[in-house]
Amino acid sequence: MGNILVIDDEREVGTFFQHLLEGKGNKVKLGFSGKDFFQLIQQYKFDLAFIDVKLPDANGLNLLKQLKRSYPSCKAVVMTGYSTIKTAVEAIKHGANDYIEKPFDDIEQLERLIDELLSDGPLSSQDDMYKLAETLGFIVGTNKEMNDLLKLAYKIAKKNVNVLIEGETGTGKEVLAHFIHNASMRYDQPFIGVNCGAVSETLLESELFGHEKGAFTGAVKEKKGIFEIANRGTLFLDEIGEASLATQVKLLRVLETGEYIRVGGETIRKTNTRIIAASHVNLAKAVEEKTFREDLLYRLDVVKLTIPPLRERLEDLPILIDYFLKKLNTPLSFSEDCISQMKQYHWPGNVRELFNVVKRAVTLAEGETEVITLDYLPEKLKIPLHLGQVSNSVRSPKDGVEDLEAYLQEWMNGVLALWRNSDRLDLEHVLSSVKELETKIGRSFVLKMLKETLGNRKEAAERLNITVRTLRYLLKEKGADPKA
Repeated sequence: MGNILVIDDEREVGTFFQHLLEGKGNKVKLGFSGKDFFQLIQQYKFDLAFIDVKLPDANGLNLLKQLKRSYPSCKAVVMTGYSTIKTAVEAIKHGANDYIEKPFDDIEQLERLIDELLSDGPLSSQDDMYKLAETLGFIVGTNKEMNDLLKLAYKIAKKNVNVLIEGETGTGKEVLAHFIHNASMRYDQPFIGVNCGAVSETLLESELFGHEKGAFTGAVKEKKGIFEIANRGTLFLDEIGEASLATQVKLLRVLETGEYIRVGGETIRKTNTRIIAASHVNLAKAVEEKTFREDLLYRLDVVKLTIPPLRERLEDLPILIDYFLKKLNTPLSFSEDCISQMKQYHWPGNVRELFNVVKRAVTLAEGETEVITLDYLPEKLKIPLHLGQVSNSVRSPKDGVEDLEAYLQEWMNGVLALWRNSDRLDLEHVLSSVKELETKIGRSFVLKMLKETLGNRKEAAERLNITVRTLRYLLKEKGADPKA
């Protein structure tokens, strides 16, 4: 039994919840506006709150933030229509336990959610989440960004929405896709992955949609496509940014209508497949460059999950190494000096590269030692990494011209030190550092111009000779709030 708050401007929704919840012995308070919300949370203490995203006098997201400030232990569920699912996902990032779509089609599922939130269920549910992630090899460690990412992925897994995963090569995008599938209601249905950049345009269409006999040279018999095979399951489209514009049009049709036609066929077929797409490139930028369709990105980007690169979660390096050692079934361990040296490396290949380094070291060290030392690391990990030290230690330029000048000076000193003194260096790391410099410079100019125009984005964009969209992209890329 609990005290429950329901805030929705539709009185029918309030009445529905009152009958449902009071029938289970709960005490319910109804509100129909933001004003009602503030009055009720001042008068009563609640265990659970249901808040509509759109109210006539308030934004449900702002009410959620206020609820969490006033009563951090109060659990919350936001209510939304399909068109506002992105807002609902934002609500989860701000502390909502879940979101539900209106109209409520599955009352039994809603009742299970309420029972779980009013009991200790979420604790055991969180244990299940971490166990599933570890079983599948998605190691989150102690990094806050990774833990928040996993919690969001677990919550949206059970929703019937498409997911877009972005992250550098080797960060574990396909492993995260497997996690979402296994945590979803489709876990007992097929999970099929296809790399859009690994096959030609003609073959990709045939793989996705199937083909009829005689559709093209070599099509000696009809073939089912992945959309047909993965029906009721999950389709993982890796490197979606590599798909041709013609294929993108056909993918858009499937996402909009659930319909497709085999290559060389005439019959319209239906599919109920959940799409998880992944890309190592920024698709918003690809839209600007006219290599990716904006309408397709809109359909895919219902929920976007971005996996941080390994260099931004180096505190998890020992945990990842231990996991890989167990996976390789070896009693060997890495020395502290060895791990310290590995933390100085840039890891352009991310977790995948780390596994390869660990596997190589184990292969070389077995039968010779019990502790892996620096001698067993590849040469590229032993190279002086002045640029890495600059990237990690120099404060990002965000407070004005002086900060940018100091950053540029430190960065240039690092490059010159490598140029003059290094007989061997990691050129891939140097080039990656150049890209990072470009990112920081772009952000600095945008923030400086926004300050000069008192936050007027249109005027700032005009002064910088860029579009407002590019300005937003630059801000988002650099971690600033695009709404600021």
